[in-house]
Amino acid sequence: MNSEPTAAKRPAPPDLAFRLLGAADATEAAEVVRTAFSAQSRATSPPSSALRETADSVAAKIAAGGGVGAFGEGSLVAVLIWQIDGDALYVGRVSVLPPFRGRGLTRPLIAACEAAARACGVRRIRLRVRLALPENERLFERYGFARCGIDTHEGFDAPTTAVMEKRLS
Repeated sequence: MNSEPTAAKRPAPPDLAFRLLGAADATEAAEVVRTAFSAQSRATSPPSSALRETADSVAAKIAAGGGVGAFGEGSLVAVLIWQIDGDALYVGRVSVLPPFRGRGLTRPLIAACEAAARACGVRRIRLRVRLALPENERLFERYGFARCGIDTHEGFDAPTTAVMEKRLS
């Protein structure tokens, strides 16, 4: 039996600070997103659009919705960006730099996202994960998300993405 706590129960490292992101964080946040997505366990087809994020595109996403970051060792080490999409908060770009993975950062990022959803009056959070990366789907299942559909990228014949949702009480 594994005696280590699951990711959902592990506390965030005490040496990290979490705060909402603003336009001034966009350049560093874009770099975190590109670095994190380029280090995923397998290449996906089509390649993730996260690899093309820029300071301007991230700043626009933060302005249109919001985001939260984890700061450690003097810099941004993880980000989560969201926007309201109808009656749900849509999570995008959950990104943790490789040296900081496995340290429980996803939990406080998701918690901040849940707080933002409640503040906006929405009771559902949605996100998408690549079917080619089942470990990502399992990660979000640990935080209460469940698959609610699948999508196919334009130009592809077979499904490429799982749509996941978490209902808030």
